[in-house]
Amino acid sequence: MSSRVQAGSLRRRDAGQNVTVAGWVRKQRDFGELIFIDLRDRSGLLQLVLDQARSSPELMQMARDIRSEFVLRVTGLVVEREAERRNPELPSGEIELLVQQMEILSRSDTPPFVVDEDTSASEETRLEYRYLDLRRPNLTRNMILRDAVCRQVRNVLQKSGFLEIETPILTASTPEGARDYLVPSRVHPGEFYALPQSPQLFKQLLMVSGLERYYQIARCFRDEDIRSDRQPEFTQIDIEASFVDEEFLFDLIEKMFAAVFPEAGIHPSTPFPRLTWKEAMDRFGTDRPDLRYAMEIADATELASKMSFPPFAEAAGNDEVVRGIVVPRGSGLSRKRLDALTEEAKSLGAGGLVWVKLGTEPSSSIRKFLEAADYQRLREHFSAGSDDLLLMIVGSWEKASSILGDLRIRIAGDEGMIPEHQWKFVWIVDFPLFEFNAEDSRWYARHHPFTSPRPEHEESIESDPGSALARAYDIVLNGIELGGGSIRIHRPELQRKMFRALGIEDAEAEEKFGFLMEAFRYGAPPHGGIALGLDRIVMLMAGASSIRDVIAFPKTARGQDLMAGAPSPVAAKHLRELSISLKKKK
Repeated sequence: MSSRVQAGSLRRRDAGQNVTVAGWVRKQRDFGELIFIDLRDRSGLLQLVLDQARSSPELMQMARDIRSEFVLRVTGLVVEREAERRNPELPSGEIELLVQQMEILSRSDTPPFVVDEDTSASEETRLEYRYLDLRRPNLTRNMILRDAVCRQVRNVLQKSGFLEIETPILTASTPEGARDYLVPSRVHPGEFYALPQSPQLFKQLLMVSGLERYYQIARCFRDEDIRSDRQPEFTQIDIEASFVDEEFLFDLIEKMFAAVFPEAGIHPSTPFPRLTWKEAMDRFGTDRPDLRYAMEIADATELASKMSFPPFAEAAGNDEVVRGIVVPRGSGLSRKRLDALTEEAKSLGAGGLVWVKLGTEPSSSIRKFLEAADYQRLREHFSAGSDDLLLMIVGSWEKASSILGDLRIRIAGDEGMIPEHQWKFVWIVDFPLFEFNAEDSRWYARHHPFTSPRPEHEESIESDPGSALARAYDIVLNGIELGGGSIRIHRPELQRKMFRALGIEDAEAEEKFGFLMEAFRYGAPPHGGIALGLDRIVMLMAGASSIRDVIAFPKTARGQDLMAGAPSPVAAKHLRELSISLKKKK
């Protein structure tokens, strides 16, 4: 058997060579004396040609019987195409393979959809026949890109002294965070393992173990609602290192991305800019800011206090602020569009939305409260142009900022204000250590309970938790969080203090995290790390709209595997072995 070459890798330089290729038929075109077959393999497409003048009648008849998705092995001569038959859009478009021998390795029924770059098939159909969907060139490229990303990640980390270490898939349920997927134990009736949401505790224990630098391309599981960038099972690039600080990790990740993103023709400029959480919220209304466009939020509380509109005049006295964004050339937005934005702001929790058109004949949703001089003062304060639109909200600083941040994102997308082919990375640092949940009147860790406070805030985490800042950081690209991490707590007394601030008393902490607290008693080094979402990274690099397009066998938006039929009922015998009984739905 001749050695096979990749069909899509052949080029003009290979003309004159006899080669053997194998793959799937994309299309067959019969012109009588000439038959053309497009052959597809993982590397791309190659045009095969059979010429009645040079091919046997048996070979020509075999070619006529071939249909889409038949699997062939073909031997032939690489020849240059005639000038008028060259295809500049195909990498192999300057050559074709003059078929000398051909074997049908496998026949195919008519596929349920056309296996091509573009298809009209629904996502449900494509997921049901995922093995066919993955033959489509765009999804094949995504899988190749994912492999290249993982290879570069490993190269960078191994050169930086990291060890690839696996952590358990069957572990204990975590008391904080999202819901766990539980796995019943047959040999311990009534007890359960949990699938890991993250290797967090194990990677910290690896630092206590003295292995110093760990990484893993880790499978993680969370039983939560599905969105375009979420799956019940996902993959993260998990990293932990001892005797390091934030600067080490920032440099490491920037070095990694500088190696990874060129695989998609993207060349990040390092070092990445940094924003504190407070600055990101103040300017962009989100801790995942998209820096590709402006429309930054600005405060106007003092200026608004001098206007006769009651919510403006009374804001400061009610411990509220007046904040706004300028929509460039937004004065042309219709009243219907402005009403829709107002309703959206209300749905997000705003009392209302004030809009001001700053054209030559200015108008506003509160025009009866504004004088001519007010329009000019607003123009100057917000540095607005004569055809711009101003949107303002009254409320607490965080609420007004976050609502304007949401409107900023919506308007930029709807109005085509986001530049294409730009890649804006940013580190977000100095997060609050805690966030308060008013519903159950308690503090929660904004990241996780193992995040270290800034040294100067250690004493205040119990007495004034709202003021404490964390040694935590997120990396964001074009408004999408790629990952986050922190410097960890490594002293048992500080970890106990952190638990108490979260309402976890010593006895409960010992029950839930006793093995970690015990480990800290035996010389835990200072350490920190980060977890990056591999699926999200590849999604952005591939220009895909969903992480489902960069995962080989993803679940649907309802968490189902339509191809394998999961989740599915389990036989009563297996349930009895696991000491499980099911309640009938009422």
